[in-house]
Amino acid sequence: MPSLFLVDAMALIYRAHFAFQKNPRLNSKGLNTGCVFGFANSIFEVLNKEKPSHIAVAFDTKAPTFRHEAYTPYKAQRQKQPEDIGIGIPYILRFLEAMRIPAIGVEGYEADDVVGTLAQQAAEQGFKVYMMTMDKDYGQLVTDNIFLYKLSFSGGQGTEVWGIPEVCNRWGIKRPEQLTDVFGLQGDSSDNIPGIPGVGEKTAIKLIQEYATLENLLANANDIKGKMGESIRQFAEQGLLSKHLATIHTQVPVTFNAEQFLYDGFDAALLKPLFQELEFRTFSKKLFGEDVSKSKASQPEKNLFSTSTQGSLFGDSAEKEAAQPLQNTLDNEQPSEQKTLLNINTYKHHFYLMDSPELVDELINYLREQPEFCFDTETTDLDATEANLVGLSFCARQREAYYVPVPKTKQETIKLVSKFKDLFENTQILKIGQNLKYDISVLKNYDLEVEGPFFDTMLAHYILEPDLRHGMDYLAETYLNYEPIPIEQLIGKKGKNQGNMADVPVEKVCEYACEDAEVTYRLKQLFEPQLQENKMGDVFYKIETPLIAVLADMERYGVCIDTPSLKAYSVQLEAELGILERKIHTSASEVFNVQSPKQLGDILFEKLKLDPKAKKTDKTKQYATGEEVLSKLKDSHPIVEQILEYRELQKLKSTYIDALPQLISPRDGRVHTSYNQAVAATGRLSSNNPNLQNIPIRTERGREIRKAFVPQNADYEILSADYSQIELRIMAAFSQDESMLEAFRTGRDIHTATAAKLYKIPIEDVTSDMRRKAKTANFGIIYGISASGLSDRLSIPRSEASQLIKAYFDEFTAVKNYMDEVINQARSREYVETLLGRRRYLRDINSRNFTQRGFAERNAINAPIQGSAADIIKVAMTNIHQWFKKNKVKSKMIMQVHDELVFELHQGEKEWLGSKIAELMSQAIDIGVPLEVSVGLGQNWLEAH
Repeated sequence: MPSLFLVDAMALIYRAHFAFQKNPRLNSKGLNTGCVFGFANSIFEVLNKEKPSHIAVAFDTKAPTFRHEAYTPYKAQRQKQPEDIGIGIPYILRFLEAMRIPAIGVEGYEADDVVGTLAQQAAEQGFKVYMMTMDKDYGQLVTDNIFLYKLSFSGGQGTEVWGIPEVCNRWGIKRPEQLTDVFGLQGDSSDNIPGIPGVGEKTAIKLIQEYATLENLLANANDIKGKMGESIRQFAEQGLLSKHLATIHTQVPVTFNAEQFLYDGFDAALLKPLFQELEFRTFSKKLFGEDVSKSKASQPEKNLFSTSTQGSLFGDSAEKEAAQPLQNTLDNEQPSEQKTLLNINTYKHHFYLMDSPELVDELINYLREQPEFCFDTETTDLDATEANLVGLSFCARQREAYYVPVPKTKQETIKLVSKFKDLFENTQILKIGQNLKYDISVLKNYDLEVEGPFFDTMLAHYILEPDLRHGMDYLAETYLNYEPIPIEQLIGKKGKNQGNMADVPVEKVCEYACEDAEVTYRLKQLFEPQLQENKMGDVFYKIETPLIAVLADMERYGVCIDTPSLKAYSVQLEAELGILERKIHTSASEVFNVQSPKQLGDILFEKLKLDPKAKKTDKTKQYATGEEVLSKLKDSHPIVEQILEYRELQKLKSTYIDALPQLISPRDGRVHTSYNQAVAATGRLSSNNPNLQNIPIRTERGREIRKAFVPQNADYEILSADYSQIELRIMAAFSQDESMLEAFRTGRDIHTATAAKLYKIPIEDVTSDMRRKAKTANFGIIYGISASGLSDRLSIPRSEASQLIKAYFDEFTAVKNYMDEVINQARSREYVETLLGRRRYLRDINSRNFTQRGFAERNAINAPIQGSAADIIKVAMTNIHQWFKKNKVKSKMIMQVHDELVFELHQGEKEWLGSKIAELMSQAIDIGVPLEVSVGLGQNWLEAH
């Protein structure tokens, strides 16, 4: 039986858009291609997976539909279409034309009406029809030969095909068409369909189960007692209108033509240049091979994604007319250069294997004469502390690189790489690399120190485009139109069977390693002028680049962990978990698996009925029991607090207490976290293995974990140096609010001073509760917290929270003025800056979509403050590191966590080093407001904090 797939275009487009909202796909011209990429990927997936014989895509049009004419408020509350979707639609239409897939829209009707009409016509002609959408309304159309191809929100994973049984089981009805009766009763807030007041989904289903249709229910409305009966009788006409609005119209003036909808391959002449313009290189490689210029262009092609399609049709719809002016603009632009994606086989180069002492000496002599060179290490492990060196590659000019393999034993390797000592320590030669910190750390394993100056292409791109990816393969494809050799070609795919570079023939490693060095060298030549043109040189050269050596030393040194205390704590928590589990079972009056979300949901919402409105999700068929859900139910039953406490203990035990000992290096018995400079777009450092930034501090049990971070022996103590209220001080510097400035300059407690102003009372009359609320307001409001958010955080009525925010802005007018000003500047420039010039781009700041614009506005306020705090502590770390080296102190900086630096302090330096660290931190950057640093000492991190 032939199969027809009918795609709801806008459902798919919106799904793709929001999938990439947090991590937008931008090509080298700054075009957001997320919705186009996601749409194309879904089409390819269905062609490949389902292999339909026929396919078409239905669009909404801009013209009003019969529903708007029947009910003016229909969909009136919906936010305007995001700009990126408006820009993407013309490309999607070009994609469908190139794929020879019909695009259909009919004025006066919505896409679901078009799909419904075509589905019924095709089914009558013997087709199996699949309606590809996420919209529940389509369930009413399901028959023996028409199915709902239900998309999930997880990138295509978990797609479900629903027939009559699935639809009827989901809504508890006998026939799919009864869905219109259910929707008529309950309404649909997303489409602004009113329904009958007081009738939700459960009630609607129950009524239709009893009365079969809405019309029959209304005819017997007098039999229904109470307020429900009154509402049904009073709003009978509104119910009928709602059913009319929710009913998919299947008599649209459009005709299913099997020949026209046949999928018979794509038009390469149209698809290639489109993918090149959008920079969809993975698609191009899969469809056209490595050299896309060699593919035939004029005939329809079949490929690994598809089996068959045909031409494009859109009628005279308003959607096409709306898209056409933008399409004309795009067509009238100068055509972009049609580039072929290069790889190692097509890019002319000279790569040399330097595998003899004479060749190595020749290479070193050559590199000594160069003002700069790029280098890269090939190793056996991603963990620099545990990695063994396999070889070194070098590049000092484009298209030319050299690879030096190293011996198998460490001592022989140390002897070989020592020849490079003078070269790497030469401070007159610029060293270039991609993620240099890793390479520097690996070479430390072989007694080789690498001295600056440095140029790290990963960090350069991070400064230029903080929200994008910064891996070398991505940078090469995006900026050089070049596709490097995938490492999987050498060592296999990720997993337990993956090999390592030590097992790969040296000739293959040579090609791979030389390519890495040469590509990185070319990226440096590209990024260096961009940093200067965008006035970002100071952030790169004065903040991020000097920090490379600092972090490499911190990672290399590591930190000691008190394993016995962790094991004892693990046993204690295991016992506490057992006690809590028994309490939970008592509260539930039955034994169940506390760690099973399904069993827990059934206990909470079916047995205990803690939330009558709780519903099982469509995807998992179980109740949501996440922390956000449970936190709102804390006061409803003792079991909720018990479950939250159980989860907290379980997370502490598995994530930290049991995991930390597993991270101890066999080389030196210490834990070596890895700091990430190029992850957080705000400029903050992150870390992993372990993630130091997430070690709990607010709860007593969480703080216990810090006890396990100890000095190496009795000659040392732990010292903690923490910036006090640094973000509020930065806000004072930005806003120049006199009240805040005065408080910081005189050393008054800022939260008490704020409370006095908010409540208009003398400072001495401020209570602890007032200070608590003022503190939350201080930190929340500068990040754009809403009255609802402040209400939740303080557990106060929303009206009180709203009044608190109003009072705050009344008293701190300069803060409000600054926040308004920074948003206005962001709208003009589409970016904000820190005190030292670090940028955060806000491409949605002028969006007509309220949600996207609001998120960008909050970032406009947040990013300069968080980013400035990150800049300050990074400068402080560099200054401290350099001062330590210059003065040859025995103490070491071992950790950075948010606004805190942690040191292993030698007892002989105890009397004076703490004050010196505080001095270097407080003087890192002059912001016009005193930077206060709190210093503490102890036998472990908790005591010192």
